[in-house]
Amino acid sequence: MAYTTRLRKAVGAVRAALAQVGLERQSSEFARHGEHDASPDAPLVLVACSGGRDSMALAAVAHIVCASLGLRCGAVIVDHNLQPGSAEVAKHTAEHCGRLGLTPVVTRKVAVRESGEGLEAAAREARYQAIIETAGEYRAAVVLLAHTMDDQAETVIIGLLRNTGIDATAGMPPRFTRGGVAFLRPLLSLTRADTTGICRDLGIEYWDDPTNGDGIDGPLPADYPLRSRVRHDLLPAIARFAGRDVTRHLAESAALTQVDKDYLDSVAVRVAARVVGGTDGDAVLRIDAARLGTEHPAIRRRVIERALQQADIRAGAAQVDAIDRLITDWHGQGPVHLPSGYSANRKKHVIRVCQDGAHANR
Repeated sequence: MAYTTRLRKAVGAVRAALAQVGLERQSSEFARHGEHDASPDAPLVLVACSGGRDSMALAAVAHIVCASLGLRCGAVIVDHNLQPGSAEVAKHTAEHCGRLGLTPVVTRKVAVRESGEGLEAAAREARYQAIIETAGEYRAAVVLLAHTMDDQAETVIIGLLRNTGIDATAGMPPRFTRGGVAFLRPLLSLTRADTTGICRDLGIEYWDDPTNGDGIDGPLPADYPLRSRVRHDLLPAIARFAGRDVTRHLAESAALTQVDKDYLDSVAVRVAARVVGGTDGDAVLRIDAARLGTEHPAIRRRVIERALQQADIRAGAAQVDAIDRLITDWHGQGPVHLPSGYSANRKKHVIRVCQDGAHANR
């Protein structure tokens, strides 16, 4: 079949993303015309598929690319069991993926347990856990996620609403590792209109999540997910104000900011290796305040945030600032109280993070 411009663009984007992690043509036979079966032990590329237009387009394109490279291509489908009929949607999605030629096609049902950060966050955490477990079980080389340029623009807006600093505007990275599994987002240069068109080009059926708000006229109800309201209400309002579509502008800005963020993170990792220590008696971590105090504020904050995250302590910006003042404005002040019953206390040149009461006991 003749490829449309958007399909060629998607094929190139997926191929380039796989090449970045070393997944290229497995042998010269796959450069020749005709169909060639991938080896049973060829690397497996898994597509995280919800059944929506973006992930169905990615599943189809990934299968095309993997077949041309001699890679195996499968799909993992997560049923969150949050909406009536979710099992049926998962079943139909699995059938569609099978008809596209993907194998294995794995469906995982998860129990979403809200932990105080909202249902969206809980569902996302459960979804990632299921995908990571599936990738490990099938020894997948990489997992592909179907986020598009539109998703990136929405993520930037949500970041500005919820967070502060450079990380708020960096959006989603095109590649990352979580739970020992490599993830790629190859469609960040394509729009939702592109993926819709690819589904139409290839005759692919897809499912629209009703919570996305598609088909609703007027502002979405307040109980709809924030991302849906940003998509249908806020971004169109910004576009009307600016007199143009701002999706590409936000996504391209995020890509540039991501480069800066990656550099700052890499410096922070090197500094942390010198100034942050692990458990010591009652302390879950130790920070050399004297040595960290010589670093730029941007690096200091990142080192503190990274150290707390690795200790599984979810501190806010105000608490990170307070720990930073233990470094730069030390005059004998008391401990900084942190979530989960922890506190940070400075003695001489060392900041120790302990469970409350452990400082006094020591």
